[in-house]
Amino acid sequence: MSPTGGTAPEAQASAFPWDAAMALGLSVLRWCPRDFWAATPREIAAAAGLGSRHSGDALGRADFERLVAAHPDPETAR
Repeated sequence: MSPTGGTAPEAQASAFPWDAAMALGLSVLRWCPRDFWAATPREIAAAAGLGSRHSGDALGRADFERLVAAHPDPETAR
């Protein structure tokens, strides 16, 4: 029941696309069945390139310089 006493509409859940996931994992990625069934749906989606938060923008020079300054390479003996 909702806080007002009525019933809230049920959310429509969609079925997980097992056929497509199995085709990707077993055929395209060539995972063995053990690895496929051990993977979570989130891992399968990541392997498929779905849900990526990467914007595709290249790192700018100023941001690169900040990263280099913040994380310098360790000095090595020559």
